[in-house]
Amino acid sequence: MESNEPKQNNFLRIKKFHFAMLLFFIVFITAGITTFALAFGDDEPAVKVIGQRDEFTKLYEAYDVLKNNYYTEIDEDKVINGAINGMLESLDDPYSDYMNQEDAKSFHQSIESSFEGIGAEIQEKDGHIVIVTPLKGSPAEKAGLKPEDKVLEVDGKSLQGMSSSEAVMFIRGKKGTKVELSISRPGINEPVKVPIVRDTIPIETVYGEMIEDKIAKVQITNFSQNTTKELVAILNDLQKKGMQGLVLDVRQNPGGLLEQAVSISSLFVPKGEILFTVEDRHGNKEEYPSKSNGNPDVPLVVVIDKGSASASEILAAAVKESAGVPLVGETSFGKGTVQHAQDFEDGSNMKFTTEKWLTPKGNWIHKKGIKPDYEVALPEYAALPFIDPETELKVSSASEQVKAAQKMLKALGYDPGREDGFFDEKTAQAVMAFQKTENLEQTGTLKGASTIQLMTRLREQIEKNDPQIQKAVEVLKEQLNK
Repeated sequence: MESNEPKQNNFLRIKKFHFAMLLFFIVFITAGITTFALAFGDDEPAVKVIGQRDEFTKLYEAYDVLKNNYYTEIDEDKVINGAINGMLESLDDPYSDYMNQEDAKSFHQSIESSFEGIGAEIQEKDGHIVIVTPLKGSPAEKAGLKPEDKVLEVDGKSLQGMSSSEAVMFIRGKKGTKVELSISRPGINEPVKVPIVRDTIPIETVYGEMIEDKIAKVQITNFSQNTTKELVAILNDLQKKGMQGLVLDVRQNPGGLLEQAVSISSLFVPKGEILFTVEDRHGNKEEYPSKSNGNPDVPLVVVIDKGSASASEILAAAVKESAGVPLVGETSFGKGTVQHAQDFEDGSNMKFTTEKWLTPKGNWIHKKGIKPDYEVALPEYAALPFIDPETELKVSSASEQVKAAQKMLKALGYDPGREDGFFDEKTAQAVMAFQKTENLEQTGTLKGASTIQLMTRLREQIEKNDPQIQKAVEVLKEQLNK
């Protein structure tokens, strides 16, 4: 889910006000007065309006000068929108931005229903567009995008210096259309081209299954409007199947709505215990207690990673500090701020940070994240980059994609002989062995179906031999045996 920041990873309280028309009215009057003053040669500032706030004088003057003296007619709406966007960009806050009508519509859709795109949460960080997390089952996840990937270009257009909302305009698109991202990943020397076919990103946010010994696993992919209802229904179903222990997986969950964070955390924290505290700029604090009695009869372990952000971090901190639930995985993303979204009358939207949130023990995890009780990393091959199926990898090829393919083959039990990115005869033999096992044409080269199948098998292996889930199950069994 492209930036819904988002979009989905911000705790949003949506309001409406009619600032846009008021601003237009003031600017219209100001422009008229300026024209009148210029006609009569008055050297005094031409923007004195009854009730005008002095801090906006320079803004009005700049608008009038452009409107009356620019060498072509200006697009008034575009100029006003640019002024609002400029104010938000000056805050140097990746979670505050202005969205035009189209972006605002996508923003609401990402919270309320399905949308069309690649399905990745992004944010602006140090002038770059960075993947926070790909959504479960999305084209972005299937293409191998990972948290902390930098999106350098979209269809050859550089995203350098863009806000996340601006980047979304290039990344999103209609279902079935293709977009090519240029990705930079830590540990990979060269940018990798990742072609992705856009699709409809489903609204389903909770997935559950029994895994072993009456232990269930439930994954929450984000906190949207119906997530609590989905979660309760799945938990009830799992209890009917004999669930005695629960692994709650919020890895690569970018967050979502504040009320959903409260209701979901309340399911696992005793009534009255603090879930989190919100603090404003003046130091005023508001505590959010659990609204229910939780379910102490079912032992719980929560799994997090560096893609767990915002609402999923509220959940993790709440169960850890107020219910003594152990956390397994990697240190979380570290988003400790709260955003409000306000709609303008013309359908555009302004999202901005209003408060910070603190854990039950008063910790601010912003830019630090939450450290798990049991630190467990995924295997190195889980972070390998996407290999373009349209690129032919064969003997004498040398590239980062060849290196990735060699590491994939090695992880799947096919020895390529080397992992330095040079495709030699031993690598070709490994490819042929893989192709034979998969009933593919034994060409010794990687392209098309062979490349896709290689990445598919690797993804399946990661899911089947997931050390973080395995550790969570181990911890749960220790609790059940006490």
